[in-house]
Amino acid sequence: MSDVKLVYFSWIREGVGMGEEDVTLPGNVVTVGDLIAWLKTRGEEFDHVLRHDSAIRVAINHEHVDDRNHPLAGATEIALFPPMTGG
Repeated sequence: MSDVKLVYFSWIREGVGMGEEDVTLPGNVVTVGDLIAWLKTRGEEFDHVLRHDSAIRVAINHEHVDDRNHPLAGATEIALFPPMTGG
């Protein structure tokens, strides 16, 4: 198990009802995909917000990661945010 800060942005923050939280990850949560799957089990609000999890962007220690198999080892902060738009 490891302790990390989870940070939520935009409609993810609104959906889960908080901007950040400190959590202890279960030992079987070792990749980004594992994290998202675990978060969905934490309540209806998480399951609802993360239902289209392929649209969720993730940054580990301020570095964007695309691979759902990316390991969480060494993570102290994990941010979840929607796709960015610009122009």
